[in-house]
Amino acid sequence: MKHIISMFAIVACMPFVVNASELSDAISNVRSACMGISNEMSSMKTMAGINTAVTGVGTVAGGVALGTGLAKANVDAEVEEWERILDELEAEQKKAQIVFTIINPDDVNKALKDIKVSTINVDGRLDELNKKSKTLGNIRTGTMAGATATNIAGTIIAGTNKVKGDLKSQIADCIAATKTLANVRMQARISGTATDNELDRSQNIVSKCSEWEMVDLSKIDNRATGAMVSSAIGATTGIAGTITSANANSDATRNDNSDAGRQKEKNLNTTSNVLAGTTTAASATATIFNATQISAIKRAAMVADECEGALK
Repeated sequence: MKHIISMFAIVACMPFVVNASELSDAISNVRSACMGISNEMSSMKTMAGINTAVTGVGTVAGGVALGTGLAKANVDAEVEEWERILDELEAEQKKAQIVFTIINPDDVNKALKDIKVSTINVDGRLDELNKKSKTLGNIRTGTMAGATATNIAGTIIAGTNKVKGDLKSQIADCIAATKTLANVRMQARISGTATDNELDRSQNIVSKCSEWEMVDLSKIDNRATGAMVSSAIGATTGIAGTITSANANSDATRNDNSDAGRQKEKNLNTTSNVLAGTTTAASATATIFNATQISAIKRAAMVADECEGALK
């Protein structure tokens, strides 16, 4: 009985013996779990790059809308000044007509002729400036619409360009399979049942694929969320800015020359410019998030490439 107990004690103390096929099976399990992740990461990197370009275009469009809006504000200020001059000329014309019977009619006619020439010149300049203002307003509306469209696209792309649940599960399975391989390799090395080449290959796989434990996938998702939120803000302000700009540049608003009408037009233009600035800032923020997401994805893609390279 003592001999039997001693034999069990000896067996218990002996390392677990692993044959070569078990090491090969463990490598196959890692291959099954880890292969294909690289393609997924490559697709995500491509989408992040596309979104960076899309929101970059939105930033430019928003900047053009803002710059055009500010230029329009300067033109509108000049229009206002010329309208004041025209009002003064019309007032002078009325004065000249009133004094027609008091002073020499020839002098009055000469004064009226001079006023008429000046009025024609002012009317011509006003017409030129109004056309320019109208064109700038249309450009602002169009570029705001473009910025809105890119931000809507950016929101959709960012919302879908995240590490999906099945990919997270695959990466978790890859990590687990790699840990199992590390244990099997250690036993094979202790028991001497694997060749040096097999041990070296399995060690290289463990070294490369275990790097997944150091990858923070939340960075990818957090930056996607940041880009999505920023693009959503840009889309919202862009829609509001497009509508406001179109309203400000409509004939009904522009042709209302009452004090209230002019103030309304000025307020609408100011609001449009503010919304253009907000849209531009939101697009720029989304572009930054997308660019930094690419960096995070590149880190994961590098691990995937090296892991799969070791398994080939």
